[in-house]
Amino acid sequence: MAARKTAIDKGFGDERYRALIGQLVDARKALGWSQDSLAANLGRHQQFVSRYELGERRLDAVEFVDVARALALDPAALISGVPS
Repeated sequence: MAARKTAIDKGFGDERYRALIGQLVDARKALGWSQDSLAANLGRHQQFVSRYELGERRLDAVEFVDVARALALDPAALISGVPS
């Protein structure tokens, strides 16, 4: 039986990724939105927001753009701020 992959095994431990997600979380909170409010805006379940915020799942590029735009953030600006 294979061991379950941890968040670090899946790349969630990368500081750059966690910083991007942190910006999304901070923006959601600054708007005064709950995870449920953001999820409703995205047409998704609350668990979707919870799981990426907790690092239980990664956002793909399209999902990242959708979340950033729902939070009135410029996804390109967020990405360009990621250090190399």
